[in-house]
Amino acid sequence: MENKKITSACEACPQFNPHGLKKLGVNAENTDFVIALAGNPNTGKSTVFNALTGLRQHTGNWPGKTVTRAEGAYQYNDKKYKLVDLPGTYSLLSTSQDEEVARNFILFGKPDVTVIVVDAGRLERNLNLVLQILEITGKAVLCLNLMDEAKRNHVEVNERALAKRLGIPVVPTSARFNKGIPELIDVVSQVANGQIVCQPHRITNVPKNINEAVQKLSEKIKKQFPSIPNSRWIAFRLLEGDERVVEALRNGEFELQ
Repeated sequence: MENKKITSACEACPQFNPHGLKKLGVNAENTDFVIALAGNPNTGKSTVFNALTGLRQHTGNWPGKTVTRAEGAYQYNDKKYKLVDLPGTYSLLSTSQDEEVARNFILFGKPDVTVIVVDAGRLERNLNLVLQILEITGKAVLCLNLMDEAKRNHVEVNERALAKRLGIPVVPTSARFNKGIPELIDVVSQVANGQIVCQPHRITNVPKNINEAVQKLSEKIKKQFPSIPNSRWIAFRLLEGDERVVEALRNGEFELQ
């Protein structure tokens, strides 16, 4: 209860709300953009979500799943953004319900931007998920959260070099203190509106025979589903026998816009 009072007091400060931001709570109707919030557990994802929407994790269940979800909205520069907080997960290989829900939303929900929240002090542990997401979507922003803890533990991150290697914007934040949140909102807006064009890192160190098979299969997928932005990733999953992706191809989910 004490922490809640302190947080509420912070929200009352004029500097807490970034210029142009209006927190809309659960009012996610008639939004202009859909933003997915992804990341490992314990990276401060919920804190970022609450900072943008003004909610205290308005949760429910994903359809047909016991996995909890959180949805909210905010307005920035006259545009409304629906924010979907995906289950915290370490992978998108669909070996658990959390992984399946997170992956399927990024893949089939086609969010306009995926914000990947990582722990700046444990970056190496988080990069596996980051690279998997970048194989699926080309519109992403890395939220380098918990910078305060990283600095306290004498961990330094070169966000410019990281952004160059990943090919997406990197925004350092300490969400619990609202540091970096205004910058995050602005960068997300620029990616959503096409002002920033991402060039995400894709895995290249693949054996020649596998790479050739992926390329051939990817070309066939693009021919049948020309609007798909991630045919290469889908080809990888088909070669690995991913039943969920096979099912999606059969029932036409990839054709849905």
